[in-house]
Amino acid sequence: CTTKAKVLYDFTAEPGNNELTVKEGELITIVNWVRNFHVLTVKLIRASSQPSDLEARFHAVASHIGATDEDEWDDDWDEPRNSSNILPRQESESSEGGLVRGAPRNNSVKMSLNSTAIQISGLMLTNAVLLPQKGQVGAVWNYPNSSLSCVVADPKKGSKLYGLKSYIEYQVTPNSTNRSVNHRYKHFDWLYERLLVKFGSAIPIPSLPDKQVTGRFEEEFIKMRMERLQGWMNRMCHHPVVSTSDLFQLFLTYRDEKEWKLGKRKAEKDDVVGVMIFGTVEPPAEDIDLLEAEQKVESISKFTKSMDDGVKELLNVGQEHWKRCTGALPKEYQKIGKALQNLSQVFTTSGYEGEAILTDALTEAGKTYEEIANLFEEQPKKDLHYLMETNQEYKGLLGCFPDIIGVHKSAIEKAKEGDKLVALNKITTQEKSTMVNRIGTMSYAFQAEMNHFHSNRIYDFNTVMHYYLQQQVEFYDTVR
Repeated sequence: CTTKAKVLYDFTAEPGNNELTVKEGELITIVNWVRNFHVLTVKLIRASSQPSDLEARFHAVASHIGATDEDEWDDDWDEPRNSSNILPRQESESSEGGLVRGAPRNNSVKMSLNSTAIQISGLMLTNAVLLPQKGQVGAVWNYPNSSLSCVVADPKKGSKLYGLKSYIEYQVTPNSTNRSVNHRYKHFDWLYERLLVKFGSAIPIPSLPDKQVTGRFEEEFIKMRMERLQGWMNRMCHHPVVSTSDLFQLFLTYRDEKEWKLGKRKAEKDDVVGVMIFGTVEPPAEDIDLLEAEQKVESISKFTKSMDDGVKELLNVGQEHWKRCTGALPKEYQKIGKALQNLSQVFTTSGYEGEAILTDALTEAGKTYEEIANLFEEQPKKDLHYLMETNQEYKGLLGCFPDIIGVHKSAIEKAKEGDKLVALNKITTQEKSTMVNRIGTMSYAFQAEMNHFHSNRIYDFNTVMHYYLQQQVEFYDTVR
């Protein structure tokens, strides 16, 4: 049956998203909630003699991603994002200059900030499943008793349609079951998009390694992709919220094709997505005022922007250094080595007695320079590679923060308008208080996420820098 509704807030449709532009006060008829529409908050009007209206709620309707039937999945998911080499990759930018997470993947996963501010004023879920705890550094996530990890290994080439379509399948083995499941790249891609839709308003979900159309079945590319998939899975496994979610557990532990398909469809119909995820967070014991929440968001925004600039600078410097180590530097050492050996050859023609003492030394010196050239050429694979990969991962993580910060800023701005909305009789005093409390919950969750981020950041950079410097010392010892 149809439902009459009154629009509470303006909403401007985004081009290409099949959305509806509506204005405050308009009366609309809701025929059906379609899954490929963004969130819309309305005030329902009962067709009864009772004067009471239903409170404004949020109806979180996930953007439709992928087909609902496994048979409709496109087997050509490895279409090109770009045809560049895998070291290192570039982020795509929106026309506004901001990062579009996962672009140019399905644009429907881009979060619509226009509707975010609306949603904060609605009813939140009461089923608290994400439980930040108060620690020495503030709010922290409730970590599981045992750490989850998985191994991505044993890539195998498969085909279907009598060999017309080929793909690489990876074996994924979690430590929780020690039982392997098989996944193609498109399955990882599906998982990424679903995690982004579900948790992307609160948790940075970095993009997967780039798709590539040429050289997909070359050994070096497969090895690199598997390494990066492993790094991405490590990041997800170590997150206490993502790793314990039904969605992620399905990916790691499904037992057969039927369970995978049913779980996939259930995940695609999940209504607890976007800002709705904050409704599953247990509120903090103490109140957090709007000014405090706003200051924390600004502080995080400045830090993540500065870190993003620093990471990108190191990646650029690393690229140039890699090029020199594998290009100009080895060539220079090779030139010196050959010149010394050529001079030695000239000296041997003098016929002077005792010449061999000098010519042998020159020849050895020339060969040594050629060996040094080879050492320089091979060294980046032994140390710089891991430093670059770590920074590439963090570039992906940091690229998620503008969207997350935008969600929080939008919600804070809407809550700051609370007094005005009360004065206009658009919301009650109780509803305004509820809005402010929701901001406290969001701030609490954001603090827990940032403490998780900082803890991992310190560990990761300590580990990779220790390894990098250790390898550099060994390299120069070898050269010496």
